[in-house]
Amino acid sequence: MPVPVPRQRAIPAVESGQAQAVFSPGGTPGDITGGPAGTAPEALTTLEDRTTTTITGTTHLTLLVIEDDPAGSLGVPEMLDAAGKPVRVRTARNLTEAERLLTDDVHCILLDLALPAPGRAADSEDELATLKHVLRLAPGHAVLALTASGDAERGTEAVRVGAQDYLFRDELDSRLLSRAIRYAVERKRSDKAERRLTESKLRAQENARLERGLLPTPLLDGSSLRFAARYRPGRSRALLGGDFYDTVRTADGTVHAMIGDVCGHGPDEAALGVELRIAWRALTFAGLCGDELLSTLQQVLEHERENDEIFATLCTVDIAPDGRRAGLCLAGHPAPLIARPGRPAELLPYDNNGPALGLLPNARWPRMQVELGAAWSLMLYTDGLIEGHTGVGKERLGLDGMVEMVRRQLAQGLQGEDLLRAAVNEARELNGGELADDVAVLLLDRMR
Repeated sequence: MPVPVPRQRAIPAVESGQAQAVFSPGGTPGDITGGPAGTAPEALTTLEDRTTTTITGTTHLTLLVIEDDPAGSLGVPEMLDAAGKPVRVRTARNLTEAERLLTDDVHCILLDLALPAPGRAADSEDELATLKHVLRLAPGHAVLALTASGDAERGTEAVRVGAQDYLFRDELDSRLLSRAIRYAVERKRSDKAERRLTESKLRAQENARLERGLLPTPLLDGSSLRFAARYRPGRSRALLGGDFYDTVRTADGTVHAMIGDVCGHGPDEAALGVELRIAWRALTFAGLCGDELLSTLQQVLEHERENDEIFATLCTVDIAPDGRRAGLCLAGHPAPLIARPGRPAELLPYDNNGPALGLLPNARWPRMQVELGAAWSLMLYTDGLIEGHTGVGKERLGLDGMVEMVRRQLAQGLQGEDLLRAAVNEARELNGGELADDVAVLLLDRMR
């Protein structure tokens, strides 16, 4: 609500177009919070620089006045901005002229609400049609609404619609108008910053929900196997990277597990990883397995990748309904680690490792039969776990280091999610900080 101020001194109206403003000694602006005239708090002296990057050097703060008073009875006071520079004033008699004068160096608009909107009669029922038109025309500019004296209700409605403030027509003076302009510009800047922040937060929340929805939910109903997984994307503030995994149980009782890694760990690789995971699940439920499944996945990769240099490694395991044996296929991927009671943890055979998907046309991936035994823990992982440094020069953890690390953690009684958490955390600590690549680890247990 504007505060009451003395009526303006008789100051000639500014000519139409861009006018030169001269400082009026009685018009020293007051505190933006309503302090006494002549005060110059630090917040105001820097407002010009904080409002827009174009107000530097000798550049002036510019006001566009939109009013259709041919007699020129509307007196626009001469003003200084917060840095003591004269405020430039442009006037437009209609919205068509205003659109021509509304260049990038205009910072605030003073709009007479009595001005009729284009295509509307002066007695139109929508009293704020002109204001709405201006807000659509200049969504990034601060707007001050000018209304008749005492018509506070209309001014308040103008603020509700989108104006930054309203002023009474016959109460304009230098101090009030200069303060209102600076307040409006700052409020618009603040509103824009707050809106960008809100939009950024909403996008982040939507992305997080999307990425969480893209992470797999294991389908193991009816299986006695226990499942655990750990996932850490390599890119900052992301939930999903180029690594992917999944586990399902088909109608015949077979449990199928898969883990893979698209080269790179950006958003494009994450999207491709999700596509491959979904394709693997669909093909598995359709009855494909081994070489036939991997050949089809390679076709999916070749059609979906952005260029021919993108490839993906993959490890698939299909565990028989009795849980004692499994089929293993490796496409350029490290072999799973198996731990059995009374025996040290070790890697499954990887002599018949086929090429990564997308490297060789018409490639083949042999399916190896492996004996698991009555009780076991099977850990599938991506190379992000083994490629971290160990703090000694450029030496990396590697497969042997990972096996020794897991053996030690198993000896400490760790299992399930606790084991995976310890493995990833120790690899990170040995690396001296966050691991550079995505990390995915999957664990299946059969305790019988």
